Amino acid sequence: MNRRRFLKVSVAGAAAAMVWRSSPAVFAQESKDIVDTAVAAGSFKTLAAALVAAGLVDTLKGKGPFTVFAPTDEAFAKLPAGTVENLLKPENKQQLIGILTYHVVAGSVKAADVVKLTSATTVNGATVAIKVVNGVVFVGDAKVVTADIAASNGVIHVIDTVLLPPPAPALVLPETGNAGSTAREDVVATAMKAGGFKTLVAALQAAGLVDTLKGKGPFTVFAPTDEAFAKLPAGTVENLLKPENKQQLIDVLTYHVAAGRIPASAVVRHASIASLYGARIGVTAGDTVKLNGATVIAADVVASNGVIHAIDTVLLPPADIVEVARAAGSFKTLLAAVEAAGLTDALRKGTLTVFAPTDAAFAKLPAGTVENLLKPENLEQLKKVLTYHVIRKDYDAAQVTRYRTLRTLQGQLLQVRHSSAGVTINGALISTANIFAHNGVVHVVDAVLLPK
Repeated sequence: MNRRRFLKVSVAGAAAAMVWRSSPAVFAQESKDIVDTAVAAGSFKTLAAALVAAGLVDTLKGKGPFTVFAPTDEAFAKLPAGTVENLLKPENKQQLIGILTYHVVAGSVKAADVVKLTSATTVNGATVAIKVVNGVVFVGDAKVVTADIAASNGVIHVIDTVLLPPPAPALVLPETGNAGSTAREDVVATAMKAGGFKTLVAALQAAGLVDTLKGKGPFTVFAPTDEAFAKLPAGTVENLLKPENKQQLIDVLTYHVAAGRIPASAVVRHASIASLYGARIGVTAGDTVKLNGATVIAADVVASNGVIHAIDTVLLPPADIVEVARAAGSFKTLLAAVEAAGLTDALRKGTLTVFAPTDAAFAKLPAGTVENLLKPENLEQLKKVLTYHVIRKDYDAAQVTRYRTLRTLQGQLLQVRHSSAGVTINGALISTANIFAHNGVVHVVDAVLLPK
């Protein structure tokens, strides 16, 4: 189970006390958007030109809000000779977009909140590390030299180095490893030829999935190595290979397969990827790329009907939303309410997003509220409250942030907002995001959502 925060909060109190250089008066033009503010400053000409070339000007002139870690002209000048010129070429537009969006975080995150973070998820999809060293704030390898430049649609923090997003994993298995290359053999034959996937191939045969993965596809296979299977508890593989456990084996294997050909460069731009099993696989991109808890150790092994990314750990498919919540241990009140409302079976089916209040969230309600809702005569009111926390689609963290409103099963809309603290739903903070289940995703909220 992959739990991933929108912005991971550090407990390092010393960071919160550090002093940043204040922004000069020339920047105090809150009537201007981020782009116009940067242009008016006069020291972001290269950044402005790059935004034009990438077609991102209108985006950063939009409602936002955005937080931009803005490299100065001097920062761009530190790149190797010819780098900027090459990035500005039309044929390199996607690479340029990837770099620029790695400097942008959704929401308006002021300096006082930045220093409390250890990392932030960028619009690029990858995370960037944040640390404080001897009173100096670093975003990635870049030093923040000026903070809190206010704009009408967000805030700018000036940095002295251009941030480069993490590359896709560089290791390859067979002689291929180029997502753009071609191959004659299907994913099964490619795995057999590689030699490091004997257990996986044996499992595919036992599950009757060989012909499926030899089909037209295309497929993306997150392939556990023999060493990955060997890390499972003793006897696990042997039990899965027994005929009576065939369906369980199919579930495990299909959780490692996604529809379509997804190269490494695309994997790292996702917060999650939907598997053929039905549940999403969480993606975290940093120094390494992780799928749930598994590290991608080799990428873009090309086959005729798809692509293979090798991983060092077997992915175990999650249970349904109810069981995932039960295993977490902090949703006892929610589960009791779901059972009292007769909604347990409904939360085991379909494809859903649940904004789940913790026991502590329910405890913040006025005394007696929960007890009253659980009374049989208040059944319909209880159902309205609970279904107001549920969306009829599985939206991961990144997808949630693309919306201003989300329609619930109850029928009313939820308001999605960005603040310095993170992402809120009707004012309730999402404290933990992307808890994936077989039939959807759970985002933990710190307050109960009450319909009008």
